[in-house]
Amino acid sequence: MEHTEISTIGEFGLIKRLTQNFPIKNISTEKGVGDDAAVLNYKDKKTLITTDLLLEGVHFDLTYVPLRHLGYKAAIVNFSDIYAMNGQPKQIIVSLGVSKRFSVENLEEIYAGIRLACNKYGVDLVGGDTSASLNGLTISITCIGEGEDEQIVYRNGARENDLICVSGDLGSAYMGLQLLEREKIVFKSSPDVQPDFEGKDYILQRQLKPEARRDIIDNLHKNNVLPTAMIDVSDGLSSELFHICTQSNVGCRIFEDKIPISEQAAVMAEEMNFNIVTAALNGGEDYELLFTASINDYEKLLKIDNIGIIGHITTAEKGLALVGRQGEEISLKAQGWNSLH
Repeated sequence: MEHTEISTIGEFGLIKRLTQNFPIKNISTEKGVGDDAAVLNYKDKKTLITTDLLLEGVHFDLTYVPLRHLGYKAAIVNFSDIYAMNGQPKQIIVSLGVSKRFSVENLEEIYAGIRLACNKYGVDLVGGDTSASLNGLTISITCIGEGEDEQIVYRNGARENDLICVSGDLGSAYMGLQLLEREKIVFKSSPDVQPDFEGKDYILQRQLKPEARRDIIDNLHKNNVLPTAMIDVSDGLSSELFHICTQSNVGCRIFEDKIPISEQAAVMAEEMNFNIVTAALNGGEDYELLFTASINDYEKLLKIDNIGIIGHITTAEKGLALVGRQGEEISLKAQGWNSLH
């Protein structure tokens, strides 16, 4: 890869080079990159806005995270937040803090990943900022989305007897991270040893290149199911359940044998002597959708692929509990991943 110093093309040259291959896709984008501000027009839709900050050494490790994958994931985590509101992401604003060790070509790799995500999910890049940083890499992305007034789903709508549902499987991203960290330690002590990733492609993909669950939102809509509460699983199932239950003033019961686990994640957990249920509860970064729905929608939910019913909502007095395989109740704690610890 070439190594062009950022200073040789200047700020405006860098903006043009990084953003020139992002064509406008949405009619709500009246003006994108190139002026003092983007101009968006949503007419009768509600506007949804979310932002995520990713810091090198805290949220990602460039020892094993390719820059293109990093750009893709940085965009996806924002799209996921908009889908968790039952909305559609439409525009993003990207800001970077970069130290001198990064070249123009390095930044182009990040933007190539962002462009791939934007093209796949139909999202426009409409602006951003780039600044020098004393150390490392910082990526901040703000995503703007739209939602129908009566269709937006919050965290506070869960009611007693609602079903608790989750898309996909849980714990795979965390086990992918454990695998990468293990192989990093091996590499540091023996640089000539090739990493052992055979048969682990799925959990690696879940960590390095996750997807947002637009398909679940689309299928819920097609089957006329409007969740009563929803959140994406970024910090772990346990923490996300706490958010919904606390804001809805309810309790919950989820069942250990109903929590969806991938075979690769289970095998990896066994290999590393790790409890896979703990990974699913507290690992995070799965970016699946956790939602509650009326028990009247039970038959409709059964028809939708990649949705598992894992429990039900109770009164607040009953608290939050995991029901084990022998029927024992274990109190849930919100101990998902937290960068501030």
